[in-house]
Amino acid sequence: MALGLLGPGLSSPALAAAAAATATADWRAPDPQNVLVVDTDKGRVLVEMVPEAAPAHVERLRALARAGFYDGRTFFRVIDRFMAQTGDPKDTGEGGSDKPDLKGEFTWRRGTDSGFVAFAHPMGADLGFVGPMPAVSQGWDYASMTADHKVAAWGTYCPGVLGMARDEGPDTANSQFFLMRQAYPSLDKRYTAFGRVIFGLDVVRAIKTGEPVAAPQDRMLKVRVLADIPAGERPRIEVLDPRGAAFAALAAKARAARGADFSVCDIEVPVRVK
Repeated sequence: MALGLLGPGLSSPALAAAAAATATADWRAPDPQNVLVVDTDKGRVLVEMVPEAAPAHVERLRALARAGFYDGRTFFRVIDRFMAQTGDPKDTGEGGSDKPDLKGEFTWRRGTDSGFVAFAHPMGADLGFVGPMPAVSQGWDYASMTADHKVAAWGTYCPGVLGMARDEGPDTANSQFFLMRQAYPSLDKRYTAFGRVIFGLDVVRAIKTGEPVAAPQDRMLKVRVLADIPAGERPRIEVLDPRGAAFAALAAKARAARGADFSVCDIEVPVRVK
């Protein structure tokens, strides 16, 4: 079994501490329909998509992966301490699929059933997680003042977060996506965030950089939906559930360590993969 850790801390002591602290905690198995298995020439990356945040974007990546659209695609724009972009059939940043462009899903309405778990409440906002994805929302107290008794929420661009590339128009996303190498919160509510790397962030950070990347470029050899992989070959994945006490303890520890500088990106999410 391999233990991964989402977030900025990837040292051996941190991994050992996470393993010890969560040995008896509750773990969840992601829905295999929402996990992309991305085999690159640098190694394997597992991405869990979050339909609650952007259902149309999740469905688009799932459909294109099942069509083999992403197989062989290069990482054509990769910026250190920022992100790695891919998913263009022209491998230049100028192409897309034959499907219609997507409307931006930059925010969603957070209700009592949204799965959002808050761990901090700065200045009228809530910071937390939806599944593996760090997120921000209006403070829940505002829900009593809205017509639908919900509040606006959005994914925040911490390391590993999955975002959809687009042109200048807000509704121009098609097939290109990017994986964050580091945090970049200025993208929040401007680009659709709808998932996160749950295993293989080190692989994402090892991809050759360039804008554009000089040949030869690193590439995705094969992209599959986890549910489509035969059971005997399918990696078994467990992610620490943000709704559990063990996750809350990890979040509290991160808040105490960072103090006034705390960010939701400081909360590390343990992942176990067999």
